[in-house]
Amino acid sequence: MLPRGDRYDWGAIAFHWTIAALVLVNLFIGLFHESLLEGLRIIPLHKAIGATVLVLSIGRLGWRLTHRPPHFPENMKAREKALAKGLHWLFYALLIVMPLTGWMFSSNPQRPRPVSWFGLFDLPLLPVTRDIAAAAHEAHELLGLLMAGLVILHIAAALRHHFALRDRVLERMLPWAVRND
Repeated sequence: MLPRGDRYDWGAIAFHWTIAALVLVNLFIGLFHESLLEGLRIIPLHKAIGATVLVLSIGRLGWRLTHRPPHFPENMKAREKALAKGLHWLFYALLIVMPLTGWMFSSNPQRPRPVSWFGLFDLPLLPVTRDIAAAAHEAHELLGLLMAGLVILHIAAALRHHFALRDRVLERMLPWAVRND
């Protein structure tokens, strides 16, 4: 495992912002495809982005397990550190489980809807039953709401650190704040 610095490395930053952008787009599509986006046939894009998030999140998790994150600020309370660590691991779990539940739902043997990766190839259908696919659909919707709430909490915490606490926590993940020393 690589040593810790006072900021995230370029790999972690690239994974973070790429996945963050894709998740925000997919949350918007997922939440509004039946209202604001009705008639646009946007769900194939949602599925392709979800598959991309799954692959990138597995890569991000591998990166995280081999590259230590920066230290927390010295004045950060132990319970805040524990909460931050727990929420980050919850993010990792959601970033993998959410796309899997969507893929399971799309693999419903009664009405299969293959996941096409941007029209280049289809992912294979998963071997699920109708009941598992239905449960995956419900889980996908609930986890989407949890993800939306967690994203809001994450952004609020980053802004709190930057503007209220002024402790450089946000700067550690900003690409333009990374030094080359």
